Amino acid sequence: MSPGAAGLTRRAALTLAGAAIAYGSLKPFAWAQGKSGLHGLSIFGDLKYAPDFKHFDYVNADAPKGGTLKYQPPSWYFNQNTQTFNTLNGFVQKGDAPPRIELLFDTLMARAADEPDAVYGLLAESVAVSDDGNVFTFTLRPEARFHDGTTVTAEDVAFSQMVIKEKGHPNLSQIVHELVKAEALDEATVALTLSGKQSRDLIFKLVGLPVFSKAYYATRDFEASTLEPPLGSGAYKIGGVSAGRSINFVRVADYWGKDLPVNVGQSNFDLIRIDFYRDRQVAFEALKKGDTTYREEHTAQVWATEYNFPAINSGKVKKTTSPDEARPDMQAWYPNGRRTKFADPRTRQAMRLCFDFEWTNKNIFYSAYRAAQSYFEKSDFAAGGEPSPEELALLEPFRAELPAAVFAPPEPVPNSDGSGRDRKLLRRASELLGEVGWKNDGGVLKDTKGEAFTCEFLIDDDVFTRSLSPYIANLKAVGIDASIRIVDATQYNARQNEFDFDVIMNRVILAATPLDDINLFYGSGAADVAGTDNLSGIKDKVLDALIAKVLLVQSRAELVALLRAMDRILRAKHYVIPNWVSAERRIAHWDMFGRPATAPAYAFTPETTWWYDRDKAIAIGMAG
Repeated sequence: MSPGAAGLTRRAALTLAGAAIAYGSLKPFAWAQGKSGLHGLSIFGDLKYAPDFKHFDYVNADAPKGGTLKYQPPSWYFNQNTQTFNTLNGFVQKGDAPPRIELLFDTLMARAADEPDAVYGLLAESVAVSDDGNVFTFTLRPEARFHDGTTVTAEDVAFSQMVIKEKGHPNLSQIVHELVKAEALDEATVALTLSGKQSRDLIFKLVGLPVFSKAYYATRDFEASTLEPPLGSGAYKIGGVSAGRSINFVRVADYWGKDLPVNVGQSNFDLIRIDFYRDRQVAFEALKKGDTTYREEHTAQVWATEYNFPAINSGKVKKTTSPDEARPDMQAWYPNGRRTKFADPRTRQAMRLCFDFEWTNKNIFYSAYRAAQSYFEKSDFAAGGEPSPEELALLEPFRAELPAAVFAPPEPVPNSDGSGRDRKLLRRASELLGEVGWKNDGGVLKDTKGEAFTCEFLIDDDVFTRSLSPYIANLKAVGIDASIRIVDATQYNARQNEFDFDVIMNRVILAATPLDDINLFYGSGAADVAGTDNLSGIKDKVLDALIAKVLLVQSRAELVALLRAMDRILRAKHYVIPNWVSAERRIAHWDMFGRPATAPAYAFTPETTWWYDRDKAIAIGMAG
């Protein structure tokens, strides 16, 4: 997941429109022709790593263990919150959990960050796949242990899979809907049976779910909001908690899986400490003082003007950049289409025309960004130019239901004159609003009932007011009574989960091979489920039909054509107001760490792949 990310009832199923689709045509995986003893799985094509691989190529296998990382997480998932926390239960909707709680738990298999869709055995020593691709049977490693010394068994895996399906956070439970059953065949063998209606990547989601102790939860409520440290089996456990303020993740010295190929060269810090700050400036000051030793900077102005403090000037703090991952990415403001005032795409298009990116980028962002265009930025899923024959084959059956713009090169976010108030664009915005039926009454737009067009932007950090204020001035200029509402992080998450907002900001970073993810973000079935990521409330029959085809793709080329076709529809219907995008991460860290020579293409995880360099720490006076 990603910064700012995310609401059916909590455990309701995501149901695709057109449920009569011929799922029987879904062919088994290329590697699933009755094979057993598999060390890894891949959605498309061959695995990079052979059965006897020693470690992933993007790690330093000889990285030393030790030291502390005082970390400000740049991303978070599910119910996690970077400003505060009140629970250590990070896999349900209730409460606010600390980021990186997932470090406590092992999974059946682990993803390779240098492949778009490959996993290799972690808890699972091997996997066998039925001829029809619907039953996956895992043999567990006999040495696998929870932190209390008890064996990780097939019963634990089966319990974990089903409890997440029944009670997990919606972004987990909805994805695993097509899991029919998980059953322990014996102490070390567990079988996951799928419905036959699943997408090709469902099993990759399932093998990445945390494995919990069944015995531990026999006496505890899985859905409870609690500060009791949970029992895990991973490389870290909780070493200290100050609710809402800080959490320590302590490396497990005798971690059972430390020598597995998927773990070698990783989990190198003895201690990962996360402190929680409600104010960005206070968080920045913590970096200056060394209370934080790793931080990613998300504010362009701060990056351009404030990284001139003594520790930077002396070289003790390094200011660097790193290429961002090659994963589909989109940051935008999301008008809540469940509310009538935002239902017409012309209204949303008019709102987009009022945002002067050129002025904002130059005057507020120090020209650090380019305008976001596609829903799948930074990936080969972004549409461009005329539709390809493959895209046309998907779109033509729906031509009568789609805007003409879908069949032309995607309309770019309009360039303004950079004045901050481009009269031409504002005039066109007013024309579109008039077409919808909004009437200007003394400078305020009103609908046919005489109700004013109000528009409240919900934020949880005052930093966003800098870019929002000029945008709101333009919205007011065309008659929209726009305003900003800033709330604390807990209220913000609750209102986002319940879709209780007019407009909200979100950044979506999808998997490198997004299949089930597409339904959660853009499918009709997710539009009314509290806690899911369809923030705009998109309900579109054509998109649903294409999403159904996503579940059946046999090759990456098919997926590319499908997502490009969807991208054209999403852009033509103006479901969001695109923000901005950068091709790199902005990183500041105290010069006391080592890092692999090359970052993998599909993940960036310094907390697990970097290491403490004691000689460097001594040189800058930061050795513990």
